[in-house]
Amino acid sequence: MKVILLKDVKGLGKKGSVVNVKDGYARNFLLPRGAAKEATEGNLKVLKEQQKAKEIKQKEELEKAKKLAEKISNITVKIQGKAGVNGKLFGSITSKDIADALNKQHKIKIDKKKIVLEENIRTLGTTVVDVKVYPSVVAKLRVEVSES
Repeated sequence: MKVILLKDVKGLGKKGSVVNVKDGYARNFLLPRGAAKEATEGNLKVLKEQQKAKEIKQKEELEKAKKLAEKISNITVKIQGKAGVNGKLFGSITSKDIADALNKQHKIKIDKKKIVLEENIRTLGTTVVDVKVYPSVVAKLRVEVSES
């Protein structure tokens, strides 16, 4: 029996895939639990339409992400901190500080988890930081740390 998976099923397939299973497995396990539905002509047409809509939505999101990445790459975020004589900060600048400054200065909301810092910024000067805007789109943000 051919079924369309409505959920990920371990050892069988991912959500949205059409698989061929034994009749008993489909009737007694997959269908009653809502993990699958029978692959009729109508259901297959609905699945194809859903997949087309999903692809269109992903393309639109990718375009928005590319525009945002280009905008972020042309921005410099300025953060002030207290520093010692040799230019070393008392404390450090974290991804949360960068996200807050980006929101305040340029009205761009980015989750702090998307800002990639290998180590917190502990010195004065300009640092280039990666921002993951979309899974395949990464922007370079300049962070300028100056003494207050």
